[in-house]
Amino acid sequence: MAKSYRNQVSIIAGQWRGSKISVVDFEDLRPTSGRIKETLFNWLQFEIRGLTCLDLFAGSGALGFEAASRGAEKVIMVERQPKICRHLELTAQRLEAKQINVFCNSALDFLGSDQLVYDLVFLDPPFRSDLLDEVCQTLEESGILAENAKIYLETAKSNHPHLPTTWTILHSKSAGDVNYKLLQRCHM
Repeated sequence: MAKSYRNQVSIIAGQWRGSKISVVDFEDLRPTSGRIKETLFNWLQFEIRGLTCLDLFAGSGALGFEAASRGAEKVIMVERQPKICRHLELTAQRLEAKQINVFCNSALDFLGSDQLVYDLVFLDPPFRSDLLDEVCQTLEESGILAENAKIYLETAKSNHPHLPTTWTILHSKSAGDVNYKLLQRCHM
């Protein structure tokens, strides 16, 4: 495999604690910082074990691999770039992460075809993407969110997506030019 990595991210806790994940050098690929990732998983505490998780804009895979390391039962990673998908698959193989499946697809196409029900969804699209409003609405209407699913949302500070009215903010912070939130779907 050609070495085209600009950096690595570390898995913070769990089965693969301290393992490094190399990040493919690709335009707009911006891994969640270690500080933000640590805050997110502190918010989630011990809720990860046994969950079914969707990393809809997988990119580096940092969020999905962290969830799997902490005991998620199933992690689906969706990424539209074939080079990045292959790298995620190889990383999962290296870690022997049998609970991780990688799909090479766009977020909206995947949401239109998936049948699993998710307890936790990670939404960290490229900052220049204008898909977030549509993805959030499609995710809510798709029938794949568990009744009280949690949704993690990471955006540029300048991006203020319109969230479904059924989603409530549990936690919200910012760091640098990043806003990040943990939301929960409230059954109506």
